[in-house]
Parts: sequence; C-alpha cells; structure tokens
Amino acid sequence: MANPVLLNNIDHKDLRVITRHGADLGDDRAFVQTFPAEFRQLQAHYPIIFRKDDASQAYEPIALLGFESDENLFLEGQTWDAATVPLLVSRLPFLIGQHGEELMIHVDLDSPRVSKLEGEAVFLPHGGSTPYLENINSMLLAIHEGMQTNAGFIEALLMNELLEGFSLDITLDDGSQHRFGGFYTINEDRLALLPAATLERLHKAGYLAAIYFQIASLSNFRALIDRKNRKIAPYVARG
Repeated sequence: MANPVLLNNIDHKDLRVITRHGADLGDDRAFVQTFPAEFRQLQAHYPIIFRKDDASQAYEPIALLGFESDENLFLEGQTWDAATVPLLVSRLPFLIGQHGEELMIHVDLDSPRVSKLEGEAVFLPHGGSTPYLENINSMLLAIHEGMQTNAGFIEALLMNELLEGFSLDITLDDGSQHRFGGFYTINEDRLALLPAATLERLHKAGYLAAIYFQIASLSNFRALIDRKNRKIAPYVARG
C-alpha cells in the first residue's frame, strides 16, 4: 500500500533512495505507462502498445516489458538491461502532487526503495537539494506535462478510428504456444488512408511523430520473444 507524503528537508533530511533495480524493489512488472513525448526514446527498446484501464475504460499507452503478470524481461538481477529506463520507473519512489497551481514532490515512504542506510541522498547536510533530487524534479515535471497530453492523443486516435485490438501467437523454444492479446495498436491501413488535412492536424498537435514511433516500436516484439526464450533456456536444457 502506498504511503505518499509531501517531501521536505526536515522530516526527510536523512532520506536515501536505492536506485538499483530488482524484483524486490518492485521492478517485476509486465508494463509501465508512458506518454507521446517519451515514445522517441522508448521505441528503440520496447514495444509500445495501448491498454484499456479496467476501472475507467480509458485507453493508455504502455511500454511492454513482459508477456506475463509480474514478468519484466529487461530485469537482470540488479540491473535493467536497456539503455533507456521508462520515466515512470526511474522516478520511483517519488510522485508529483498539486496544491492549487503549485506542483509539489511527494515520496512514498512505504516504497522498498526508501532507506536511511544506503542509496542516493535526497538532501544535502545543510538542507539543500542534491543533484539527484534536482534530476528527479526535472523527471517529475516531464512526466506531469507528458501525461497531460495522453487524453488529447487518445482522443485523436479514436476520432480517426486508428486504434484496433490485436493478438500475437507465440511459439517458444520449449514448444509451448501462447496467445498474447487484450491490447491495442495503431491501424496502419487506416493511417495510410487519412487525408492530408488530417495528417497536418495530427502533425501540428505533435501526435504524428508519436504515431510513427509507436508503429516502429512493434519490431521489438521479436527481441522481447528472444528475451523470453533466453529466460526459459535453462529449463529447456534440463528437459
């Protein structure tokens, strides 16, 4: 259960954050939310697809990390095997809160990353922010601004009927067959039929590049399957 509180240099003067990765730190997740401005960085490593939130039924873009619940195929012991880690992972255990018009940093005190003994210091001895916290502040601002664009991006995709459900049939090296489905992607055929005026509107809104980055990211499914096969390889060899 999360326990977010407003960060301050009095109550949290000795706060440190464990920045390594690991299943024990909550990195064993199959996907993480993202936003259009982050697609450029993520598309080099992860399939970017869309899911529908069970509660709100709203669509949201995600970076796919694994095929099963709690499976992160980029997690290698205490390291994350990709040059780019999604921002909504890197910012943990911090989150941004809003008091009126002012944005404030909060910290989840129940996060396994929170420590007083190891990790990156959050505050300097005299109370000022460390470079680590300054970086987190920039990261949270980018996330806040980026997540604000998701609603308009999704609305544009739906208005132009560009989202479609898809399924992926996977045969692993151990002979097991799996169907990966329940997610959505952009329909390239419908995209190709959009009139020039619509493409121009998408471009001016900043969505067209994100659309192409999302489509390009789908080539990472092959690499993700390869990661899955490497994970099960010891079991295949023993069998």
